[in-house]
Amino acid sequence: MSYITVSGLNKVYITSNREPVNALDDINLEIEEGEFVSVVGPSGCGKSTLLKILSGLLSMTSGTASFMGKTITGPHSDVGIVFQDPILLPWRTVLNNTLLPAEIMGLDPKITHPRAHDLIKLVGLEEFENVYPGELSGGMRQRNAIIRALIHDPAVLLMDEPFGALDAMTREQMNMELQRIWLDSKKTVFFITHSIPEAVFLGDRVVVMTPRPGKIAEIIDVEIPRPRNLSTMGDEKFVALTQRIRSLLYVEGSLD
Repeated sequence: MSYITVSGLNKVYITSNREPVNALDDINLEIEEGEFVSVVGPSGCGKSTLLKILSGLLSMTSGTASFMGKTITGPHSDVGIVFQDPILLPWRTVLNNTLLPAEIMGLDPKITHPRAHDLIKLVGLEEFENVYPGELSGGMRQRNAIIRALIHDPAVLLMDEPFGALDAMTREQMNMELQRIWLDSKKTVFFITHSIPEAVFLGDRVVVMTPRPGKIAEIIDVEIPRPRNLSTMGDEKFVALTQRIRSLLYVEGSLD
């Protein structure tokens, strides 16, 4: 049994003019435990909608989505979510922002406080535990957002364009950082991006989606050894995979 199973999933929105908009059409996907799955596709193809359905924040119109054999019917504590905007509370320090979900869930501080310190150390922010978000760089704020999503030890990490607002160099550094965190934690990751190289660099598989209504055009295996480094992007196999995905997107539509 797969860790996450999506079968025949459809999502239809009703606009303010009461017109139906088909966002997702017949999505079928299986994700194994500990797998890193990247998702690319044109803007508006339903990537974020699919992520919200997996998180339980949004209901589907038809089809099924399950986690470890249990149907997803609403928000559940087995997921951590990271968005493009870190959304850190400006009056809370790195440590206190990290602990926020644990406090909301009422988890035992004797467990979560040591875990928070360990996570902060994992991403190299140990010297910034008592620093506020306004004093951090964009990359540091996003590291804080990632470990905040991990504080309650979720089984799955859902990431929606987490590095989209970062400059190119910081983004590459965060790709390396996320790979390191994933290799250390072995969490199951569902990662949305508009960057084809980023999708290939991070993913075990890349799900390529079509323009709305979003369908899966193809799921591509990334058979490149880990750990990967920035020089990997120049490898012949890496270049071939990015070109293959790009050709699919040019046939189906285009990225932003």
